[in-house]
Amino acid sequence: MLVKSLFAYAHFIAAFGVVATLFFEWFTFSKAPTATEAKRLALADRWYGLFAALVLVAGFVRAYAYEKGFEFYLSNPFFHLKVTLFVLIGLLSIYPTIRFARWRPDIQAGHAPVVSEAQYKLISRLLSAQMVLLMLVLLSASLMANAVGR
Repeated sequence: MLVKSLFAYAHFIAAFGVVATLFFEWFTFSKAPTATEAKRLALADRWYGLFAALVLVAGFVRAYAYEKGFEFYLSNPFFHLKVTLFVLIGLLSIYPTIRFARWRPDIQAGHAPVVSEAQYKLISRLLSAQMVLLMLVLLSASLMANAVGR
């Protein structure tokens, strides 16, 4: 029972971490980030990736070993929707992650990165899309947990 609770805890902390770090990126990103903002965005993005990986690992362990049984999840369309949306969010996060990682030399030199208008628009749209899809993931998780669609 303790191990089951610890996996649930890890899953919840990671899910809240994904929400918090993505919200931070979405809220903080600007056309002209300062060196400090750029450093925080890059750090938040690294945490975002770590939290996302933990969500997947802890979630699959919970589904497979501790909760309602993997068959329950595999037969639920909202489980499939939730995982698909989560993967889509991950794919949408690739470009911002690459851009933030490329800021490293500027950040280390104490300079603010240069963000072109096109990069700003694309990254802003990608972060906004991830926020919308994340809300749909949360809705799907609620519907899945309550056996809607089975």
